[in-house]
Amino acid sequence: MSSVMFENNFTDRRTMLRRSGMGMGMLALAGVLRDGGMLGDGIGSSGGLFAAEPASPEGNASSLAVRPTHFPGKAKRVIHLFANGGPSQIDTFDPKPMLAKMHGKTLDDKLKNNRRLGGVAHQSPFKFQKHGKSGIEISELFPELSKHADKLCVIRSMVTDVPNHEPGLMMMNCGDIVRPRPSVGAWTLYGMGTENQSLPGYVVMCPSGLPTAATANWRNAFLPGIFQGTHVDTQYTNPEELVANIDNDYLVPSQQKRQMDLIQNLNRMHLADRSDDAQLSGRIESLELAFRMQGEARDAFDISSETKETQEMYGDSLQGRQMLIARRLSERGVRYVQVYHGAGQPWDSHASIERNHPRLARECDGPIAALLHDLDQRGLLDETLVIWGGEMGRTPTVQLPVSANPGRDHHDNGFTVWMAGGGVKAGTTYGTTDEVGLSVAENPVHVHDLHATILHLLGFDHTRLTYRYAGRDFRLTDVHGHVVHDIIS
Repeated sequence: MSSVMFENNFTDRRTMLRRSGMGMGMLALAGVLRDGGMLGDGIGSSGGLFAAEPASPEGNASSLAVRPTHFPGKAKRVIHLFANGGPSQIDTFDPKPMLAKMHGKTLDDKLKNNRRLGGVAHQSPFKFQKHGKSGIEISELFPELSKHADKLCVIRSMVTDVPNHEPGLMMMNCGDIVRPRPSVGAWTLYGMGTENQSLPGYVVMCPSGLPTAATANWRNAFLPGIFQGTHVDTQYTNPEELVANIDNDYLVPSQQKRQMDLIQNLNRMHLADRSDDAQLSGRIESLELAFRMQGEARDAFDISSETKETQEMYGDSLQGRQMLIARRLSERGVRYVQVYHGAGQPWDSHASIERNHPRLARECDGPIAALLHDLDQRGLLDETLVIWGGEMGRTPTVQLPVSANPGRDHHDNGFTVWMAGGGVKAGTTYGTTDEVGLSVAENPVHVHDLHATILHLLGFDHTRLTYRYAGRDFRLTDVHGHVVHDIIS
């Protein structure tokens, strides 16, 4: 069938002049700017004068092709371990011995730094000890991870804007508490592309449901749809259940290819008449990616091919499987892997912190240690940035009246995130909170600063990784953010 049947050969004079005139003018302007060195490198390198445009859907996964960064980055990929709900820094990575002296007492105005937190001081029920040559103090909750203290860079002075789950998750993942913005993973994939065209470049593993704010945590927002995270429900163990509809039971690959070619030709003709609609463009590329995934996704998610020693190291548990899959995806070229510790807010210990935090730590301690060791022994840790933390921290106080099983409330001013590999200074701590952990005392690191630092480690100037939308150049850090150079090796 001739494609002429689908074409509209009649164009009025006004439309023709508008299309050709503006097109030639922009081509001429682009040539002048390029010759003058002002056009940039296609990923916002012009400092916002010309932001990156969506890649053309023509060809095979052009939007996901590997692209050069602003400068050589120390990290090539990210594994983000999200402790959903907000773990208590005071009970994990930020010891506060003063709380033992203040236990059960109301904190005075000086210690509160003019903040009105209710309740009374509550000491940690867990012991801290120095580990490794670096002497980083870590709680007894993480005996296996503690063996890797010299790999960690612990930031104890994290600050966010709102001590609540949904805005906290949005800030940590997308850099804004309210407005729809692309997630860190989407920005990373947009800027760098991915090394494997047969797997999603951005994979999110969250078992048994979705976290607060659901898929908004890994959205693409106004970026092309191909940059959105691909959610995998890791409660399942069978690779065919982890990635639904990976096989076509009715068509052989050659028949699928012919069918795909026909559908995509029709889609592109449809797209040409609609000014390169971003949603349609994303759909076209997603269909092509789904077709290619049939050849590699099953293998990537099938951990049964790992040695018995490796499987035992990670452990036969949900978190163990997730960490092992994260390593397998990373070594296959997936750019950004995010691993959630459960749906809902499992670390949100408003009560029974003495019982809940040990249980949660047991679930992830060994698998995280295995991940760091495995990446290291395979020569992947130096170029893989591993991040652990939640959307906020928890207070050093408990509410009155003190229950038999007390817990801690939300806290936004002085929580902990640690990083490893990917160019960070190993065996270090950065920033401090005051003697009881109520607020940051030195070197505050806002989430915007964390994002700027992550992008820097990947090879980006966060002020230049931009995208033009609705007449404005947007970026992950908006008008904020400073790179924390002191934690970069």
